[in-house]
Amino acid sequence: MIKLLYLLIVLFVAELSTAQNSTVKIDMNASNWDLPEEAVLERFDNKETLLLNGKAIVKNQNFTNGTIEVDIYANSKRSFAGIIFRKQDQTMEEVYMRLHKSSQADAVQYTPIFNNETNWQLYIEHQAMVSFKDSGWNTLRIEVANSSAEVFVNDEKMFTVDHLKTNHSRGSIGLTALFTNRFSNFRVTNSDNTVDSQTEDNSVMDPNIISEWQISQAKPFNEEEFGINNFSSINYMTATTENSGLLPISKYLEKPSSGNFEENREDYTIAYTTIHADKRETKLFSFDYSDRIIVYLNGEPIFKGNNAFRAKGIQYMGHMDINTNKLYLPLNKGKNEIHCIVIDKANGWGIMAKLE
Repeated sequence: MIKLLYLLIVLFVAELSTAQNSTVKIDMNASNWDLPEEAVLERFDNKETLLLNGKAIVKNQNFTNGTIEVDIYANSKRSFAGIIFRKQDQTMEEVYMRLHKSSQADAVQYTPIFNNETNWQLYIEHQAMVSFKDSGWNTLRIEVANSSAEVFVNDEKMFTVDHLKTNHSRGSIGLTALFTNRFSNFRVTNSDNTVDSQTEDNSVMDPNIISEWQISQAKPFNEEEFGINNFSSINYMTATTENSGLLPISKYLEKPSSGNFEENREDYTIAYTTIHADKRETKLFSFDYSDRIIVYLNGEPIFKGNNAFRAKGIQYMGHMDINTNKLYLPLNKGKNEIHCIVIDKANGWGIMAKLE
């Protein structure tokens, strides 16, 4: 009897595991999806398809670990098409194909969406070149295991995201498109028992990096009206950087103007830190930012720059590198204050800096 009971338990666990790892196809019909008004469900190329511009969310689905894949019809016009997962409110993970960028370095990209804002400019390491099929269907697949994800296009591995940025362990799943794309054959394989040893970023942080900033409330930016008379009268909150030194500001602040890409208005925050010097000395301040910045040292403006998408040419992406800009700071003995007015419209709001 004990052996029989043990055998039944083993069979039950095996059956449960098989059920958890079975692939479920989510048909393209209105009962399965929360769709924007302009979405079209229609039969095309002998498939049930979704023609989408915006976001479509699968109803009553929570995803933790496993595989999500979808077929996307070839499109030579400027357009973006992808998968979103672990969506909670307006924050989610997103992987998408830039179908008009076939064979270019940024043809497929990962970005976290923080408070309805995309952040691809901040993560140049999470994009890859791929040659898309110029007719028929391309397949995008994401394999998610706790804090990491592997991205495949047409069964070819593109890259691994070792540390997903939102810190969400579960959430809704769906599709995203910009400038209209056609989707079919959306399927999900849940695997909630996946074991992942990379639960946190164990890379060593450069001790020179500024790892914590005080940031102000996000407000609309108007250069003609803008002026800071007294930085000390502003209320700040503490924000911690990633190990690279990057502070993704939208993770902490909701922009007054968000979700409309280059149609957003510009918003700003003040990122503040202090430097203590034992004597009068000069230190090297290395930094980068997105989109624009005004840097003050002890209340005096010392730098103004523009790193926005296409600010320096049609192909200029505005990616960030902590060694891009360098200032020699003449520090007073005692407390010194750095205030950075970080201004953003779209595609990634961030700052990173170190003192040497």
